Amino acid sequence: MNDGKSGNAAPPTANLLGDLPARLDAEDFAALAEGGAFRLVRIVSTGQATPDGEWYDQPEDEWVLVLQGAAGLSIEGEAAVRTLGPGDYLLLPAHCRHRVEWTAQDGPTVWLALHFQPGAAPENRRLT
Repeated sequence: MNDGKSGNAAPPTANLLGDLPARLDAEDFAALAEGGAFRLVRIVSTGQATPDGEWYDQPEDEWVLVLQGAAGLSIEGEAAVRTLGPGDYLLLPAHCRHRVEWTAQDGPTVWLALHFQPGAAPENRRLT
């Protein structure tokens, strides 16, 4: 809290869904906050997908949330592609190989991704 006496400026307010591009040649990654054990990133996709034959295999855990748009996510070992839409989230443990099969063509897909050290998060809880 800024009491006006400490000299600390109030942090600015920003909007995760503001100033979104209609079309990008490549996904846009913007680091929102970083610390010793975490990185919070906004990702904007406009029809991009993981290149054929490639898989993400990350050394850290990743909690990901779709804020806007839609995407298809494949996880190695699963037969079906998971369709994600606004509000859908999941925890990808470190080295859980996955790929983005598609993102919406008719507008931006906005993701919020929290990367952190393996095992640093409590169990993944689903809201009901």
